[in-house]
Amino acid sequence: MIDLPPLTVRSAEPAKPVATVPPPSRTPEAVRSPRPAAPTPTAAPSAGGRGELALPPSPARRLTIPAIMIESPVMGLGLDRQGRLTAPPVNNPRLVGWYRKGPAPGEKGTALVVGHRDTKTGPAIFLNLNALKPGDKVNIARADRRTAVFTVDKVRTYTKEAFPDAEVYGHTGRPELRLLTCGGSFDKKTGYSANVVVFAHLTDVRQV
Repeated sequence: MIDLPPLTVRSAEPAKPVATVPPPSRTPEAVRSPRPAAPTPTAAPSAGGRGELALPPSPARRLTIPAIMIESPVMGLGLDRQGRLTAPPVNNPRLVGWYRKGPAPGEKGTALVVGHRDTKTGPAIFLNLNALKPGDKVNIARADRRTAVFTVDKVRTYTKEAFPDAEVYGHTGRPELRLLTCGGSFDKKTGYSANVVVFAHLTDVRQV
């Protein structure tokens, strides 16, 4: 029965194309993100599977991760007046949130999806996020009836003091995904000591 501390995102100045973001200031109990640059139009894959594997913008609608038996609707998240990412509501622990002001899943850039590890009522949607392994698949259904399929590259746990902003949020020039939740030890006063981050990149697109 643990109340998950707020997942917060500190925004930065808009990034230059294909540039890593400058590290924002550190705060406790934070999952940090820059304010992304304006979306760059990209072409969808051709029917023959050739060309750049990237999609135009379209809102995320549903997340599935077969390896850890996750299936969840996706809500759009924004920033509060302090530039922090608003978290999914704690009264719906099976819901995840996508940062709608950043790249859409499948669009060139780094899409951010966050979820609670637990709440006062018990385990939440991303309780076992750190159990993912390289090669596992993450599927995100979009409003345009396409499903962006990502392959996990690595899973890392970072303390608040050593959170690598540029590595997590930097623009690599291809469609990537980050799944984020809290991790490490829990303290009633300061919350969780770390963040779990899943790094993944787009490897397939399915038309529904």
